[in-house]
Amino acid sequence: MRRVLVPPALRGYKLEWLRHDLVAGAALFAILVPAGMAYAQAAGLPPVTGLYATVVPLLVYAAVGPSRVLVLGPDSALAPMIVAALAPLAAHNDQRSVALAGLLAVLIGGIMLLGSVLRLGIVTGLLSKPIRLGYLNGIALLVAVSQLPTLLGISVEGNSPWEKLFAAAPRVFAGETNVTALLLGLGSLALIWIPRWLKWKVPGVLIAVAVSAIAVALLGLHDRVKVTGALPQGLPAPALGGIGWGDVLALLPAAAGIALIVFVDTGTLSQSLAAAEGGRVSGNHEMGALGAANAASGLLGGFPVSASTSRTPVAVQAGAKSQVTGAIGAVLVLAFMLLAPGITEFLPATTLAAVVIAAAAGIADPAGVRRLIGMSTSESLVMLAAFLGVTILGVLPGIAVAIGLAILDFIRRAWDPYRAELVDVPGVPGYHDVSRHPEGERIPGLLILRFDAPLFFGNGALLGSFVLKELDQAPDGTERVVLAAEPVTGIDTTALDELVQLDEWLDRHGVDLVFAELKGPVKDRLLKYGVGARFTPEHFFPTVSAAVRAFQREEEE
Repeated sequence: MRRVLVPPALRGYKLEWLRHDLVAGAALFAILVPAGMAYAQAAGLPPVTGLYATVVPLLVYAAVGPSRVLVLGPDSALAPMIVAALAPLAAHNDQRSVALAGLLAVLIGGIMLLGSVLRLGIVTGLLSKPIRLGYLNGIALLVAVSQLPTLLGISVEGNSPWEKLFAAAPRVFAGETNVTALLLGLGSLALIWIPRWLKWKVPGVLIAVAVSAIAVALLGLHDRVKVTGALPQGLPAPALGGIGWGDVLALLPAAAGIALIVFVDTGTLSQSLAAAEGGRVSGNHEMGALGAANAASGLLGGFPVSASTSRTPVAVQAGAKSQVTGAIGAVLVLAFMLLAPGITEFLPATTLAAVVIAAAAGIADPAGVRRLIGMSTSESLVMLAAFLGVTILGVLPGIAVAIGLAILDFIRRAWDPYRAELVDVPGVPGYHDVSRHPEGERIPGLLILRFDAPLFFGNGALLGSFVLKELDQAPDGTERVVLAAEPVTGIDTTALDELVQLDEWLDRHGVDLVFAELKGPVKDRLLKYGVGARFTPEHFFPTVSAAVRAFQREEEE
C-alpha cells in the first residue's frame, strides 16, 4: 500500500478541529487582504503582489511547516529592507521592481534551504536581545516615516524613508497637505486602534478599510485622494522577466541579511507558540519551511515573507487548531482575487499607509528598551548602535554594525574577565569571592583564585599578571596557588605558553600551581600540547574543597 504523506502540522488532526479552523480562517481572511496590500505598498510594490505573497506562502507552509498555527506573509518590518535592496536596481520601474522582489525572495529561500541542510539553526545567536530591540525600534521608526507622505496625501520621490520625508517637509510647510487624505488616514488609524483598546473581536483593520472605501465611494472622493484601484483579476504567476546574473550578485548580500532576520523573528514566534502547547519546533525544519515558502513566493509574483506577529494572534484568538486555518485564509484570498477584485477600487492609499503605521507601532518596544537600560550599560550601547545604524545607515548596514559591536563587546568581556580571590566563609559551604564576603577567612599557606573566562591569546598574560599580583598581596608563607578553573572552558597555544611561564616562575619561588574543577576537554588539550609532564595528575582536583583538603593533609604530614 502506498504511504500517504501528511503535512507535519496536520499529523494527528482531529475532525472536531475543522469547525474551529474554518471560523479562524474566515477571521484571518478579514485582515489578510488589507495587510498584504498595505505591506506591498510600503515595500514600493504594486498592492496585488502583497496578495500573491500572502496566498503562496500560506499554502506552502501548510504543506511543509512544523508549527501548527504560525501565519506567514508580508511583514511591515521587512518593507524597508526590501526597499533598500531594490531601490538601487529598480529605477522606479514597477515591472522590474516586482521581478527583483521575486528574485530576492528566491535567493532568501535558497539561502534558508541550504542553511536547513547544513543545520545552521544556531545562527540566530548572532541577533542578541539588544540588537533585536535596537533594530525593531529602528524599523518601526523607518516604517512610520516612510508612510507619512502617503498619509499626508503627498507624492514624493526618494529611495529612503528620510529622503521621502525631507522631500515632503517643504510641501507641508507650503500648505500642500491633502487634508482629505490626512483626515481619512487619521480616521483609519483611530478605527484600527480603538477596537484594539476595547478588545473587540472584529479586527480594526477590516473596519478601517471598509469604512474608508465606503466613504470615498459615497462622497465621491476618488478624484481628491489617491486610491488603490481595482486589482488585476487572476492567480499568482511567475514575474521574473528581465533578471540577470548581475542582479543575483547584487542582491545576494541583502538576501543573506534578510534571511537571518526572517529566521530569527519567525523562529522566536514559532518556538513561543510551541512552548504554549508544551512542545518544541525544530529550528532546522523551520528554516527549511521558511525557505520553501519564500522561494515559492518569489517564483509566483510575490516578495520576501516572514512570520506575522499581528495575523498569527488573530488566528490563535479565533480558535485556530492547525495549518488548515492558513490554508482556508489563502483559499478565501484566491476567491477574492478571482471573483471580487474590483472591491478595492475606492480604497484610499492613505488607509493602507495607516495600516502600515499601526503595524509599525506594534513592533516598537519602548518598555523593553527601558528594561535593558536599567539592566546593562554595555548592552544598551549595542542596542543604541543598532537603532542608530538602522535609522541612519540603513537596515542591513545598521544590523551589520550592531552585530560587529556585539562581537567586539563579547571579545572585550573575554579579554578582561572577572577575577576573584576565594575565601572560606564560616557556615557557608564552598569558597566565595572575598570582595562580596570580606568576613571570609584565607586558608593559611594557600591562595585560591578564580578566572572567569576561557584562556586565549588575548588574556593569557592577564592570568599571569593577576596571579602574581594576588600572590604579592597575600600573607607571607603562601605555598600553593589553587586556580578554580571551572569557567576556563578552553585554552589555545599562546595562553598555554603563558601558563607554563607562570608555573615556571612560581616553581622557582617555591609555590605550587594546581587546578580545581578544570574541564576534561581542557585537560586533554594540555596533554595534546605536550605539557603532561609538567602538569601531572597530582595537579588536578575535582573541586576546590578537594584541593584544600589535600593541601591541609600534606601540611599535617
